[in-house]
Amino acid sequence: MGGNQTWITQVTLLGFQVDPALQCFLCGLFSVFYTFTLLGNGIILGIICLDPRLHTPMYFFLSHLAVLDMSYASNNVPKMLANLVNQRRTISFVPCLMQTFLYLAFAVTECLILVVMSYDRYVAICHPLHYAVIMSWRVCTILAAASWACGSLLALVHLVLILRLPFCGPHEVNHFFCEILSVLKLACADTRFNQLCIFAACVFVLVGPLCWVLVSYTRILLAILRIQSGEGRRKAFSTCSSHLCVVGLFFGSAIVMYMAPQSRHPEEQQKILSLFYSLFNPMLNPLIYSLRNAEVKGALRRVLRKERLI
Repeated sequence: MGGNQTWITQVTLLGFQVDPALQCFLCGLFSVFYTFTLLGNGIILGIICLDPRLHTPMYFFLSHLAVLDMSYASNNVPKMLANLVNQRRTISFVPCLMQTFLYLAFAVTECLILVVMSYDRYVAICHPLHYAVIMSWRVCTILAAASWACGSLLALVHLVLILRLPFCGPHEVNHFFCEILSVLKLACADTRFNQLCIFAACVFVLVGPLCWVLVSYTRILLAILRIQSGEGRRKAFSTCSSHLCVVGLFFGSAIVMYMAPQSRHPEEQQKILSLFYSLFNPMLNPLIYSLRNAEVKGALRRVLRKERLI
């Protein structure tokens, strides 16, 4: 590597390389999406806190999902919006690494929370008589805390592996935020071990949990079909289909991004898929849960009715 090696102090986020008029349009469009993301998830979180009927394990985990979606979007989107209207798109290297760490921590934690939510639905539908014992508040708290801890720990491992690399250029990240694969391209050393660790982590937090979710929902579907009551069957389908939509969006985009073979334009593919993670998924999740969940819609009506009476 030699003694003339220079270390990176700041990098340039290339972002979306389009003409200025389109940049202004994208900035406005993404600002609206980001506002809806914060508003939608904030409303879901507020309804769960205010309505005692939603103080159940399912909505406890849904509140964590709402916090994760707001945090995830806030980690990536504001800098992307600033870069769309600012010609100077630089970011210091330490904040860049912090953005990478938070991105990984929130993504892994959300993955694990989704798995815990599928386990909650499995117990509720397949073992309803033992649900209160199995999914006690102590167990729910431990599962949520373990998800956050595992997400942070795995992100910390990747951050340590990144910090052991020498960074001497180039100074440009072809992305709208410091995504880990794009950051690794700045290293002037062999990054195959880092990429192997990323793939192994994907197997651990994507493939394994996805298989568990699919097995759980297969058993849930069989249990639903045995329900005699038409109303009970509709309620179970409504709740589980909402969660399955969110799982499909999250795991599908993650697997395509990190485990599928690279296309001819991998950077552009990563940017589009990252938009699903950073903006579209967090914005769609509250819509999916509110539009397809009768309990959430009922709670929202009760909260609005109370506001009118006040």
